[in-house]
Amino acid sequence: MTEPQVRDAVRDVYLVDAVRTPVGKYGGALASVRPDDLAAHVLRALVDRTPELDPARIDDVYFGDANGAGEDNRNVARMAVLLAGLPVSVPGVTVNRLCGSGLEAVIQAARAIAHGDAEIAVAGGVESMSRAPYVLRKPDRAFPPGHQEMFSSTLGWRMVNPRMAPQWTVSLGEGAELIADRHGITREQQDVFALASHQKAARAWAAGGYDAEVVPLPGVDLARDETVRENSSLEALSKLTPVFRSEGGTVTAGNSSPLSDGAAALLLVGEEGLRATGREPLARIRASAVTGIEPQLFGLGPVEAVRRALARAGRDFGDLAVCELNEAFAAQALGCVDQWPELDPTLVNPRGGAIAIGHPLGASGARLAGAVAHQLAARGSGTGLAALCIGVGQGLAMVLER
Repeated sequence: MTEPQVRDAVRDVYLVDAVRTPVGKYGGALASVRPDDLAAHVLRALVDRTPELDPARIDDVYFGDANGAGEDNRNVARMAVLLAGLPVSVPGVTVNRLCGSGLEAVIQAARAIAHGDAEIAVAGGVESMSRAPYVLRKPDRAFPPGHQEMFSSTLGWRMVNPRMAPQWTVSLGEGAELIADRHGITREQQDVFALASHQKAARAWAAGGYDAEVVPLPGVDLARDETVRENSSLEALSKLTPVFRSEGGTVTAGNSSPLSDGAAALLLVGEEGLRATGREPLARIRASAVTGIEPQLFGLGPVEAVRRALARAGRDFGDLAVCELNEAFAAQALGCVDQWPELDPTLVNPRGGAIAIGHPLGASGARLAGAVAHQLAARGSGTGLAALCIGVGQGLAMVLER
């Protein structure tokens, strides 16, 4: 028998690089691209940007994927490794925490490095909501005589367990309406927030703010995020009809994140792995936290997760230089910010958020972590935060520093 290897308790984890595709709209420019090809593209692009790194040294690849019911089945992370042409010795694992899947992948990869189970890892996420299939429940008996019900796997509840409390299984949009009710968030406030998201994203793209991280797909006519509307206006947004409540509703397509397609990937390393890349890291991962909340109030999930992550990092809201909060709905994001009076709201999503950019479910968390890291690198120093709400009532947050 050999002596057990002694490991350091917790090691530093560095985020060396982060890339993502432009985000495509539902049925748009990326709709013809399979999700495993989207994942392979960002994985290959990430590796190619660090030529000193031998891909065979990658200990594991973690990818978030919220649906997994179609071409992203059978472990899309492993499929991406093979399609990207990485050595077959590189393993891959797919994780699912719904909207938080991409950030969950980053957290799991960072945890493996911090505890010595890996030295170099890739983490990311992918979703093609355009290509999410319709699914059919297996009949209770062979050759059923009647019609069978199909379910869309694009978004939200399906095949709901009848034992689940009905107040928990309302639509995501109705959940946003409940938050608007609870916090007195008006339709106008939501539309103003949505317009600002588009304006900030348009300015960031025009100023080259995304040039360092976005890697367009060859042969696809999409150089920037497809749903950013630089010509949007409050007048146009105010004319949209509420989607989830016929009377008294405030949540519209204009103040909600759109269905989207996209992928993101990040390179994480320990000290030895950092030397192998020959690069300066963008940021260091300090802490993370996950919390649960009543499912119908899922949008407020980040409130406590952010507080816990900051406490674990030994930081508070006053230390933040960047805050990337996923904008599933304007009502949800405003509800969270309302619960953080210590946070300067001008720090939230300075380059636009998911209402403008899009929300490809499994990829969004990885996109947010990468966005924080690139902004910290551009600043030269500071503390950053990435956070998301998650369907079925959870919140996820990560603190990064440079």
